[in-house]
Amino acid sequence: MKTNRLFPIIIFLLSIHSFSQPRFGEKREQIKALKVAFITNELSLTSDEAARFWPIYNAFDDKQFELRHQKMKSFMDRMDEGALDKMSEKEASDLLNQMESNEEDLYQNRKNFVNNLKVVISPIKIIKLKKAEENFNRKLLQQYRDKGPRK
Repeated sequence: MKTNRLFPIIIFLLSIHSFSQPRFGEKREQIKALKVAFITNELSLTSDEAARFWPIYNAFDDKQFELRHQKMKSFMDRMDEGALDKMSEKEASDLLNQMESNEEDLYQNRKNFVNNLKVVISPIKIIKLKKAEENFNRKLLQQYRDKGPRK
């Protein structure tokens, strides 16, 4: 569950960072390539497993990114300077419902992903995948902290 909390933070930090760097698409692709190599190594996928695993994983990852981006965009659009103080109870309730719906979509996407993986790789490798994702995200965040702008 820590990945579910950590990954949106990473995406948020990367999206903020992207405003200052025009090559965000390139950075995202570099991160994806590193993630593919890391996961492939951690899971020790056979060539047959890899051929079936990566299309499922990439579709899942793209959908998760889209849902998180959508969530952050709707939240940030309403959180400009002073907007929170001016928000009515109805608007706040609508935003909260939208956020809950988005969280449910993220959960359902992960649930469908795991169900699809069960026919491709073993349950042990699915658990190792979860651990590998958490480890990758932790390392990525650490690198960002180490190389990030200093005050």
